[in-house]
Amino acid sequence: MPATTDDRPLRRDARQNRQRVLDAAAAVFAERGLEAGVEEIARVAGVGMGTLYRRFPTKDALVCALVHDVMTTISRLARESTDCPDGTGLENFLEAASAYQAAHIGVLPRLWKVGSEHHSVDEIRRLVDALLADAKENGRVRADLTSTDLTIIMWSIRGVIETTRGIAPGAWRRHLDILIAGLRPAPEPLIHQPLSQHEVDKVTAEAVNGPAAGSAH
Repeated sequence: MPATTDDRPLRRDARQNRQRVLDAAAAVFAERGLEAGVEEIARVAGVGMGTLYRRFPTKDALVCALVHDVMTTISRLARESTDCPDGTGLENFLEAASAYQAAHIGVLPRLWKVGSEHHSVDEIRRLVDALLADAKENGRVRADLTSTDLTIIMWSIRGVIETTRGIAPGAWRRHLDILIAGLRPAPEPLIHQPLSQHEVDKVTAEAVNGPAAGSAH
């Protein structure tokens, strides 16, 4: 669903109102989850309901716009990390992307969904693949590490962010330190096989949409 009612460039005040609504939505969803109402978001943003609905005709349009902004930023973080020297870009991206997810916890359930509303997913995958190749070339990570391993790492960080938020909101940082230490080159190969991209996509889709009809559990 489009984030706005049309594709015409927004006036400066309209852009500011839109950003206020998105910032308020991020704060409200972080505190109360995606079940929070748009009335509360409008109040926090300091705009009227008419202003909110002109830009976001439904709540889902607002959520989609917020997720789009988050995914676009994560894509930018990955792109910027490709400039890091000596194969350090992958670690830089994992740190930056994890911190950004921690700051936008309210929309985490909608991130990484395989679908049309996440056009940045393919670009992020391509960039992370390049970061992984660079890290391997520079001896920063083990040779048998795969891109799907990195996807699972990001999912595990998301889990720590969500489960520790009320008690130790920075706990994900140590978890990431441990994970990065585990990525370092080692003489022995990993025993178990990585997930395929198809398996990761299926897990991601079911985590967001629920199990497909007829799937066995």
